[in-house]
Amino acid sequence: MDLGPLLLSAQLALTTTVLLLFLGAPLAWWLSQTRSRIQPVVQAIVAMPIVLPPTVLGFYLLLLLGPNGTIGSWWVQLTGEALTFSFTGLVIASCIYSLPFAIQPMQNAFESLSQKNLEAAWMLGASKLDAFFSIAVPLSVRGFVSAFVLAFAHTLGEFGVVLMVGGNIPGETRVVSIAIYDHVEMLDYASAHQLSIVLIVFAFVTLFGMFVLNRRWQSK
Repeated sequence: MDLGPLLLSAQLALTTTVLLLFLGAPLAWWLSQTRSRIQPVVQAIVAMPIVLPPTVLGFYLLLLLGPNGTIGSWWVQLTGEALTFSFTGLVIASCIYSLPFAIQPMQNAFESLSQKNLEAAWMLGASKLDAFFSIAVPLSVRGFVSAFVLAFAHTLGEFGVVLMVGGNIPGETRVVSIAIYDHVEMLDYASAHQLSIVLIVFAFVTLFGMFVLNRRWQSK
């Protein structure tokens, strides 16, 4: 079995998920607490990758991250390299593609918090930032775990977006989903089976573990 695509996919999924947890937690907190009129607009934008075809999202990301795109041209001037067909470009595309799978579990966890705990912290002199890290985050661990699992698994299995933005460069952008597609095209079903079974087993074990943890948390 060619482990290269599997390792690259795991690296991409882990990098994407860690970034989404750090960068997405403040956004999830804001969405759970704000009463702003633009909240539904932001929430709709965050959720759009769920309903958009991956090729549509990948197409516009290709234009945006390409050498002539708004972000891509700036990156070329800064580093001398293109974002498209690179691992960095895949990370950016994956963060956007898996954004709702990280934001929504954290937002749900924040919304379920009792305001009394936060108000007590504020009355004791804690700033909103202190209350967020000392009260909201520890009490929302369940949401963070769900966000990690869902974002990681979703990124690991993505195909359309990574193909549009990253192409199929061995060792650089050839992730496991693209490798499976290549094996099927070459009628190498045995190799496609091997990689597919690994993903199936991983998906089952990951989701099973998450459901078991949720059940234990609910029983406490």
